[in-house]
Amino acid sequence: MGYPVAAFGTGARDKVGAMILIGQYDSPFVRRVGIALTLYGKPFEHRPWSTFTDADKIRPFNPLTRVPTLVLPDGDTLIESHSILDYLDSLVPAGQALFPRAEPERRVALKVAALATGLAEKAVSLFYEKRLHTQASDVWVRRCHDQISGTLALLETDRRARQTAYWFGERIGHADIAVAVALRFIAEAHADLVNMADLPALGAHAARLEALPAFQAIQQRFIPPA
Repeated sequence: MGYPVAAFGTGARDKVGAMILIGQYDSPFVRRVGIALTLYGKPFEHRPWSTFTDADKIRPFNPLTRVPTLVLPDGDTLIESHSILDYLDSLVPAGQALFPRAEPERRVALKVAALATGLAEKAVSLFYEKRLHTQASDVWVRRCHDQISGTLALLETDRRARQTAYWFGERIGHADIAVAVALRFIAEAHADLVNMADLPALGAHAARLEALPAFQAIQQRFIPPA
């Protein structure tokens, strides 16, 4: 699907070969893609469109009106953060990919990343349950709380057992990024949900990553939808 230039204005094609990332950086899913693009040194343009207020702009590229959506230079689009990251990994040599390509390292990293993105999904679901319903479902809220706390406990135990700078060694990977952006979202969208003092390994992990230039460049305070 070719992208309509009018939707982006006259500057949409100014950067030859640049990809276009749609979505706001307060989404942990959009942010992890933006950070990966930055770490890979891939040029991209950012369209900080909201799935609520800018749904009509997003729909021509993604009928689900979900973010992240990545528009490729040829006009094709990719959706869902893991699929986008899988594509980006294919653009770099194996030794530079942020997911390992050899087993068993790959499946272990995928598991940590899946736990982190699932954690973020539950935090998003919990936010909207409380935001969009006059009376939130106690059963659903309790379920989300249990899923979030259980996943955090598992990730804390795993990270504490590792003495390396990053989760799987001395080099950052997608799993590191996924955990950090999920923790940032939870802290901002659910200020009273998690006491990071109880999760010292995860807290130190997040602080290390948030200090990196790519994380400083790709960030946005959480903006609750109107």
